[in-house]
Amino acid sequence: MLPFVGLTGGIGAGKSTALAALERLGAATLSTDAVVHELYGTDEVRDAVTERFGPDVAPGGVVDRSAVARAAFATPEDRAWLEQLLWPRVGARVWAWREQLAKLDPPPRAGVVETPLLFEAGMQGAYDATIAVVVDEQLRADRAAARGHHAVDERTARQLSQKEKAERATYVVLNDGTVEQLRGKLSSILDMLSP
Repeated sequence: MLPFVGLTGGIGAGKSTALAALERLGAATLSTDAVVHELYGTDEVRDAVTERFGPDVAPGGVVDRSAVARAAFATPEDRAWLEQLLWPRVGARVWAWREQLAKLDPPPRAGVVETPLLFEAGMQGAYDATIAVVVDEQLRADRAAARGHHAVDERTARQLSQKEKAERATYVVLNDGTVEQLRGKLSSILDMLSP
């Protein structure tokens, strides 16, 4: 059986770096952020968000993810509406990807899905194991700000804390060193997961 793994962590913890490292280590990887990006490119999702939030969220017919985020985070109802629009579609895409992986010969070392809101969305049951990437809070805030996540506190308030993610995860990786050190930690986890 191919290990199916959910990867999570807070904004700026290093999830994307970890995902890239896992791919280099022989895992097949999928980013749910990339899936959401693709979904915003579909007529169905674009039309739904413009109907809900107005034409300003899709200037020229192209969804502006930042504009949608600002509109959706304005109220709990709007955020819940957007989650109900996107999460089932993301789940269906992840499931289809998992089925494709099962047909690969030779199989990858694992199938890893980067899911920022893994526990918040109640998706942990879909995985054989989960990995939480954590980092010092100040370093995390600095990284997030450097990447333009200015509403870090607001977005983080809607997520479980790093401590809560770590408590719920099967494996916890402290991302406090070099990329090579991170890769070493992740390689050890893949070794434990491999049948």
